[in-house]
Formats: sequence, structure tokens, C-alpha cells
Amino acid sequence: MVTKSKISNNTAPGKKKKIVKKTSVKKKDKSQDKSILKIAFAASECVPFVKTGGLGDVVGSLPKAIANENCEVKVFLPLYGKINKELHNIIPLEEFNDIKIKIGEAEFSYSVFTSKLPDSDVNVYFIDCPQYYDREMPYTNDPDEDERFILFQVAVIETLQRLKWSPDIIHCNDWQTSLIPVYLKTNYKWDKLFENTKTLLSIHNIGYQGRFSKEAVGKAGLSYSDYYAESPYELDGTFCFLKAGIIFSDIITTVSPTYSEEIRTEEFGAGMEGVLDTRKDSLYGVLNGIDTNIWSPKNDKFIPANYSRKSLKNKIICKKELLSEAGIEYNEDIPTIGIISRFAGQKGFELMFPIAEELMRLPFQLIVLGSGEDKTEKFFEELAYLFPEKVNTYIGYNNKLAHYITAGCDMFLMPSLYEPCGLNQMFSLNYGTVPIVRKTGGLADTVKDYHEFDEKGNGFSFKDSTSYALYTTIERAINMYKDKKVWKKIMDAGMKEDFSWKHSAKEYMNLYRKAISITK
Repeated sequence: MVTKSKISNNTAPGKKKKIVKKTSVKKKDKSQDKSILKIAFAASECVPFVKTGGLGDVVGSLPKAIANENCEVKVFLPLYGKINKELHNIIPLEEFNDIKIKIGEAEFSYSVFTSKLPDSDVNVYFIDCPQYYDREMPYTNDPDEDERFILFQVAVIETLQRLKWSPDIIHCNDWQTSLIPVYLKTNYKWDKLFENTKTLLSIHNIGYQGRFSKEAVGKAGLSYSDYYAESPYELDGTFCFLKAGIIFSDIITTVSPTYSEEIRTEEFGAGMEGVLDTRKDSLYGVLNGIDTNIWSPKNDKFIPANYSRKSLKNKIICKKELLSEAGIEYNEDIPTIGIISRFAGQKGFELMFPIAEELMRLPFQLIVLGSGEDKTEKFFEELAYLFPEKVNTYIGYNNKLAHYITAGCDMFLMPSLYEPCGLNQMFSLNYGTVPIVRKTGGLADTVKDYHEFDEKGNGFSFKDSTSYALYTTIERAINMYKDKKVWKKIMDAGMKEDFSWKHSAKEYMNLYRKAISITK
């Protein structure tokens, strides 16, 4: 038996909007201004069109922030079959239809569709090839997974040619676009359109590397003579897309400063630490931002009451409503801890398994939203069954419930074994929901332990990846919750933080300029 939330996935009723008379303003044509940087983003995910993780959030937000830095920006994305063209106003570019591409000896064709990122002038170009992209999920274990993203990357370059648009930077993301830097310096080196184009590769999770058989070299149209032991293409007997991208890119970034250091170690490098060390002078960590138009307690359209640092009483309304929907009794002296996560080994929830009984003796309530590995799903299902008075588990994903948990909980738990950046801890800080995290990656960069930072922290963290460290940290947070004056101080410290994209966008702008200045 699973305790499921009654909260629907529908948007809460909207508030009345003031009618503002618009004045006609003639927009400046950025394409005519040579001082404006032209940035192309290539990625396999982008909110609101498709998302499986944090990459989708980044590509749905960062290009808009870069456009606000006086840049002309275009985004390239596969047109997966599950993307709703009507909902997102995705229309075909009639002149870019039935374009031929060879993958190895086989010929395929693709077409181009287009739309815009919501609330922006950023054009999105969708590469349409139903044979490759009309599948149940964006990523597969199908034998042609290498071909799916080879076609996408070649199509990005071919489409840029047909657009006659010469980007200053192509911002690539993860292994699915890591061959673009290779192509620009090999197969497309002849094209003057890309003569001054530089590449930046962002690694969102080093654990996903795009490793394929040697035959993928030929499918990609690259030379087998460049594939040999320890060559830029080869890693442990495979053709590794990500390694090739790391070697050929002008700049490499990761999604937090701490993660950029961690992935150069054996513990976190996933076999890529040696390759990254050769590019350490071109490797940078830029913390992801969050979309504060969506994730802000002041204007969140999903939660029952909006609030700010100066109106925290409304957060109690959110907590009461969350607990009511979950069938758990509200008690002002008992904190509620929230979890919103994929259930994967990386996320560290197995640390809870050996200490479940001890944890359940502590005075707190638990609201869980997530899905993934069976053993973790069953663990939280059993907790909800055995302790229905204090645990609620929702297996799956529910966007509205995610907002409810973020606003209505007192604490948010992320015991990750590794976390390149993490977004939920930043959402939580923004909402005055105090995070409890393991000190790794982006969690270490954003959550400052209250005790470690001389009582000026914004959360609680632990370093050792042990059940004991997790238990004592949760216990410490619960004990601190009893002191309402101190707790409000911790909440306030988190809500003062600014995790909007504007800071990260400026860091990326500096890196774009650094890449452009490279003369080799």
C-alpha cells in the first residue's frame, strides 16, 4: 500500500493580471550588430520541450540569460516524438526539408522545425528524423544510439550552414554533442563560415560518456587512422564521444566549481580524470542557476500562499496544506523533511536503509516524491505503509507536488554520494526550506553548514558518506529546529542568496570571450 498525495498535477487557478497598455518599440536587429556575440547551444534536452534531468533545466534557462547579455542566441535540439508540436507552436521550416546525411554507408534525411524558448526571442531549431527520434524516451539502449546523436550533431552543423549563420561560440552539452568540436576541426575545417567559431563543452555529469564500439568512428565519418590506443577518440577500447569533445573543445566547463575539481580525481572522475588533467588549464566550474520566474515563493503559481522573507507566516499555510493533502497531522513543533529526487545510487538514499528504525524514532515528518531504482522505491513505500502518521510517499513525478514540498517543508534532504550541481537545494534555499546535504559538488558550493560557518550558515552538511554521518546531521537539524529564533536566522540566510542565472551568465560570457581570444 502506498500513501499517495491527493495533490493534482494541474496548475493552481491564476491570479488576475493587471492590464498594461503596451507601447510600440522597434526592436534592434541583433544580426546587424557585429559587436554582438552569436552563441549556438546544442543539447539533447531543453525545458519545456523535453527534460530527463538538470540538463533540460539549464538549456531552458541559460540561453535566455545569455540573450539578455546582448547576444544573439539559437538553440538546437532533436525533435523527439514525444514533444508536443502543437502545444509548443513548433512549425516546419519549409526550405529545410529532406536534407540528406550519410551515417557510415547509409543515407538518411532530416528536416528542421522551429519555435522559441518561452518568454524570449531565442529561436529553437529542432532536428526531425522520426526514424531516430520517434521513440519512447530521449535516450535508449538501442544498438543505434551512437547513430542517433551522430546524425543530430552533423545536422546542427549542416543547418548552421543553410542558415548562413556563423556563431562565435557553439556551446555543447554532454556526450550527445561532444563530436561537434571534433567536426569543426576535421570534417568541416574547410568551411570559412566556421573559421572563427570556437567551442565550449559543458559536462553536466561525467558518469555519462557516450562510449561505443570502434565501428562508430566510421559511422561518424571520422578517420580510423585517428583511432588507436590513447588517441583522442579512444578510451578503454571504445570510441568515447565525451573524451573526443574534451580534447577538441576550446573551453571545458562543469556545473559547479567543486565538481570541476572532483572530476580530476579517481574517486569522481569515472575513468576520465587523466584526460581532464591534460586540459586542466582550460577547465572551469560555473555554478548552474535557477529560473526564479518559476521557482520563487513570491510568485509561485502552484503553492497555496505566496510569501517572502518578510511574510514567512504564509509558509506555515503551505506546510499545513501539504500535510493535509498527505494525510499527516500538522504540529508546529515537529519539522517536516522533504525529498524530491530520482532514485539512483548517486543520490545516496541507501545510506538511510540501515538506520531506518533509528530515523523513525526521531521527531520529524517525511514527504517523499520520486521514482527510479526498485529497492529505493520499495524502501520509501514501506516507510509510508509502516508509519502512515509521519511518512507520505508518492512514486512518480508531480510538478505541482514538487512545488508544494519545496514551499511546505521545513527541511530538504539530499544525501548525494556525488552531485555535479544540484538544483533542488537552491530551490529550497530560495523558499526558506533548510537543506540537509552531503558536502560534495554543487551541494558543497551552495549549502554552508550552520556550525561550520560560525553560526552564519544556511543549512546542514556532512562529509563522510556513512549512515552515521547522515543520522547525526538530521538529528542536529531537528534539535536546532526547536530554537525558533535561530531557525529563522538560518532560513533567512538561505533566502538572501541569489541563485538566478544572471551571475552564471556573466561567468559564461567571460569564458566565451576567453575562447574567442584563443589563437591556436
